[in-house]
Amino acid sequence: MTHSPATELDAIARRLAAARPDLPAPAIRALAEAEQRRLTVPAPDLPVELGGRDGPEPVRFGDYERKGICVDF
Repeated sequence: MTHSPATELDAIARRLAAARPDLPAPAIRALAEAEQRRLTVPAPDLPVELGGRDGPEPVRFGDYERKGICVDF
């Protein structure tokens, strides 16, 4: 059985409303839409980095830090 996107969005919104009763309805709707997009977009296919650093992607902020020194790309 397949669900329509609107039905899935309503289910996500109801779950968020129960978890966060302090949020107004437009905020819950926006969070539900964002979660639905995250669930439908596939993860990026990144190549395996050989000999790279541990931890998060170093270029996510446009710079690379090593031993306290920041290098811009």
